[in-house]
Amino acid sequence: MISQMAFFSVTKFYDYRLDICYLSSVYCSNCIYRHHFTVKNCFSSSKSSWVGVVGLEVHAQICSNSKLFSGSLVQFSAPPNSLVSFLDASLPGTLPVLNKRCVEGAVMTGLALNCTINKRSLFDRKHYFYADLPAGYQITQQRCPVAVNGMLTYNLCTGKNRNQTTLKSVRIKQIQLEQDSGKSLHDDARFQTLIDLNRAGVGLIEIVMEPDMTCGEEAAAAVRELQLILQQLGTCRGNMAEGQLRVDANISVHQPGEPYGVRAEVKNINSARFLARAIDYEIQRQIEVLENGEIILNETRAFDYKSGRTIPMRDKEGKQDYRFMPEPNLPPLIIYDNKTLPSNVNHQQVVNIDQIREQMPELPSVKRTRLVEKYNILTEHSITLMSEDGLMEFFETVAENTLANPRKVISWIINEFLGFLKQNNLTVRQSVTLPKHKKHISTLF
Repeated sequence: MISQMAFFSVTKFYDYRLDICYLSSVYCSNCIYRHHFTVKNCFSSSKSSWVGVVGLEVHAQICSNSKLFSGSLVQFSAPPNSLVSFLDASLPGTLPVLNKRCVEGAVMTGLALNCTINKRSLFDRKHYFYADLPAGYQITQQRCPVAVNGMLTYNLCTGKNRNQTTLKSVRIKQIQLEQDSGKSLHDDARFQTLIDLNRAGVGLIEIVMEPDMTCGEEAAAAVRELQLILQQLGTCRGNMAEGQLRVDANISVHQPGEPYGVRAEVKNINSARFLARAIDYEIQRQIEVLENGEIILNETRAFDYKSGRTIPMRDKEGKQDYRFMPEPNLPPLIIYDNKTLPSNVNHQQVVNIDQIREQMPELPSVKRTRLVEKYNILTEHSITLMSEDGLMEFFETVAENTLANPRKVISWIINEFLGFLKQNNLTVRQSVTLPKHKKHISTLF
């Protein structure tokens, strides 16, 4: 039974200027496996003719104080069903009101990923019947999304000690706005499932990547780079442990020159490390199935991180009809620029792409290039400096305010400082003021 149900009526376009965006202090390493994770090399089977094909769908919760279409607050770990409006609970007579902050976050993300921004996009209803979706449909942008045809470039660590980097890229098919669903909480002891609608209606950016990756390591590196970009932009906090960034992986195998095989989808992976493990296991599983003369089922699977295996969830052989239809309660979303912005409208009530472009911060790739050129350090070192919040700023402060050789500072960070952080479960900002480190820094020059 749902308890603590609280309601908030929606009466106006909420003030997006009250939204607070900040960078997460969680680890967001960009393929720095040697410091935080141990991930295997890209998959290679005993029969090298098999090639993995991996595409991703990334769901990023937008940094916003309120939900996508209602005025309900967004807060992680609030009491169950305490942040639910009439609209979130799908009571008759309620209407969606679009949150401008969420639109700006999607547009900024599209610009950062080199996408074409559609000046006119549409909302659709995607129908399916789960207990955590009380309306029976999700408002999304299947037909005409806010952004299309982008590119994400990322660094893949290679070499025996992962001290070399290879520049890779993956195409972005589209970026769309959509609602998040509620949570189903399973009580095995009482044999019941409870529904928490606090998350229902939270704004999501869904980023659909083309199947340009071949293994788990590439996918994990791409997600880490995307996570870093979103955090730098302030459009998503990127804390995967809290479900702010979730990944679905579409995986198949084929032989060169042959059509792509039947794909399986692994849902709701909330860790880049688990993503790599899930993909590599699924590729290996599919190859073994095919080599045994069996067929691959088009199914949805989940990753069991304890066993390191993917397990079936539901069969997708009978293709589900989501009955997409235009959302009748929302007009087309119009994005303006300085040339098309009407003079007779309130500029605070419209989204201006040129204004958003001017507000964009320095992107991670630009920062890495600047670090390499300014301090004459290696590319892999610049990646390390951006692996944690505050680490790059710490390095630049030491390099600018002392006579220390930048490479000597980097060596100390890699060999001592990062290990100290991990051992003591500290963030960079928590540790840099410790007397031990202040004394050690003073000996570097």
